[in-house]
Amino acid sequence: MTALLSLLLLGLLLSTVAPGRLARARWAEREPVLALCVWQCLVVAVLLCCVLSLLLAGAAALPELRTLVFTGAPHGVEAAYGLAGGEGWGRLLAALLASGGLWTAVSLTREIRSARVLRGRRHAQLNHRAPEMPAELTARRPRGRRAGGERLVVLENLRPEAWSLPGPGARLVVTTGALQQLSDRELAAVLSHERGHVRARHHWLAQCAEALAAGFPGVGVFSAFRDQVGELIELAADDRAARRHGRLTTALALVELNSDNGVFGACASRPAARTPQLAAQAPRRVDRLLAGEPRLPVDRRLRLTLAALAAPATVLLLAAAPGLSALR
Repeated sequence: MTALLSLLLLGLLLSTVAPGRLARARWAEREPVLALCVWQCLVVAVLLCCVLSLLLAGAAALPELRTLVFTGAPHGVEAAYGLAGGEGWGRLLAALLASGGLWTAVSLTREIRSARVLRGRRHAQLNHRAPEMPAELTARRPRGRRAGGERLVVLENLRPEAWSLPGPGARLVVTTGALQQLSDRELAAVLSHERGHVRARHHWLAQCAEALAAGFPGVGVFSAFRDQVGELIELAADDRAARRHGRLTTALALVELNSDNGVFGACASRPAARTPQLAAQAPRRVDRLLAGEPRLPVDRRLRLTLAALAAPATVLLLAAAPGLSALR
């Protein structure tokens, strides 16, 4: 009983107090990759609280499941959890947690399917606008230019735009307007930014964040995670481009691509409705690049990493505490 209540209380604290403090942390802009890791550890800790609470509630509700869970456990471990006689509240709590988990699974499946359909549609549109070369020509000429392993596609369009299509046949797309408006170094920075999205699998992270926010609409940690992911992955890709081509070059490329249409590096996995949000972030991202704040000291990064890993570790420790105490 104590373990179950402790898990529920910890999950409540992690899902209400921690997201606000983490969203206001000023260090996140200096270390977007670390901030993404911290957010993921927080989300994993909350999900662990839900899963382990569901397991203990189910064990309290169903004696058969309780016997299965504690099969092979030393004498006294099962009694230490105090689950016997809790069939009534165990069924109610297990039903609530199971319904949330089922809805999350449905939301994740729906998000993955819709993202796959959207990605397939955009690949088809891209193939229509920039078709593959005939087979008899590919023996004499390369199929297309490649940018670090991802196929580079150039589209006829006066508007300066650049984006990426993730997936097995990942492509980096730029328009002729971008080629005319950007210098060689600025174009390289843009391609590095988009390549960062593809290689870091940012579309997977965005899909999971969207699914969790849809599956638990009333839980602040998942909606905050979705909002923060959209911003942090852009900052992480900006830093990747800046490390290779310079902060000033990356900032100038960002300004050039937003001068006409307000879009910079929109990943195909994110819906078009979020494009204005990306455009609104552009001035802040440019100011951040030009400010050039240094990274956090190594010891502070280490402390933040250990603190992030402590969240899921604490959940596991709380779940195992009654059993460990019974073994002493």
